[in-house]
Amino acid sequence: MPVNDIIIVGGGLAGLTSALHLLRAGLHVTVIEKNSFPKHKVCGEYISNEVLPYLQWLGADPKSLQPASIERVLVSTVSGDSVGASLPLGGFGISRYALDHFLLQLVLAAGGILLEDTVVDITFTNDNFQVSTAAGHTLHARFVIGAYGKRAALDQQLDRGFSAQKSPWLAVKCHYKGDFPDGLVALHNFKGGYCGVSKVENNIINICYLVSYDIFKQYKHIEAHREAVLYKNPHLKYIFTHCTPLFERPITISQVSFAEKRKVDHHILMTGDTAGLIHPLCGNGMAMAIHSARIASEQLLSFISGSITSREAMEKGYTKAWQAAFGKRMLAGKLLSSVFRKEQLASGMMKGLVLFPAILPVIIRQTHGKPLNN
Repeated sequence: MPVNDIIIVGGGLAGLTSALHLLRAGLHVTVIEKNSFPKHKVCGEYISNEVLPYLQWLGADPKSLQPASIERVLVSTVSGDSVGASLPLGGFGISRYALDHFLLQLVLAAGGILLEDTVVDITFTNDNFQVSTAAGHTLHARFVIGAYGKRAALDQQLDRGFSAQKSPWLAVKCHYKGDFPDGLVALHNFKGGYCGVSKVENNIINICYLVSYDIFKQYKHIEAHREAVLYKNPHLKYIFTHCTPLFERPITISQVSFAEKRKVDHHILMTGDTAGLIHPLCGNGMAMAIHSARIASEQLLSFISGSITSREAMEKGYTKAWQAAFGKRMLAGKLLSSVFRKEQLASGMMKGLVLFPAILPVIIRQTHGKPLNN
């Protein structure tokens, strides 16, 4: 296998965005992705317009995919009390099935290499990486970016602290056809979880929710849990009973962890969910993944150009820049999650928002960033 400047482990949003950025700078980039393209993924599929200028700069304007425009947000409690507001920057809804495939085609057109395989080990020796795969490939590179998602066997191989901890969260996602307003992203709470609803391309409704496994396991299957728990929120009952699923069955992912993760591990720059997962009430994880890819790419290019003089300084710079961009958002997500998990607190907060609706846009701004202009 050829020697690479950069190996990116994972072909999701963060991985493919990093690849595009680094290829634009003339580097040799290989992306290793265990899944075939295109593929549906458990994801809220809403992106804040904050990253739109950056995507356009990369030559990856998603408007050709005809995404759904999103201008408003609605939040509801378990009992169905709700409050809405305009999104300060607006956003768009696009499926990962369409967006990831779109970005991959741009990466390949720019000269990037895709290897469909599973990374089983990464070692760092003499200022270089060796990456081993399940199919027996051994690749070498000067830099490695980790962009392989929420949790993987590789986390255990790298002895990342959070990987030894059990996580109580299960995520469920499905696409639907049915009755849901244009231009809206809704965040509906239910006992033990949160549900995001918004449209993506082709007038498709994406419904993705996170549920406490302790509550979920009391029921025999997803439908039984949905009817007994999610339907207590009248907004969710209406949506599910007026929509028709487009998947044969929902897709799920277990062991979703919101634990603290190191941003640089074994000299690998971690991006997207691999670096940290924001609570779904913030509804902006896709924009964060894209933004983190930009930060990692810029740090690597500064080191390669000599603007940053050591790998250690580059790694510290990435961690500092990541925290500056996302630290307050992550904290806001944790605080919002803790409030909405307690029914009385959530009800009191909702009453306050109804009386003072101008507060909601302020809260939203705590979980969104400024436009990434170049």
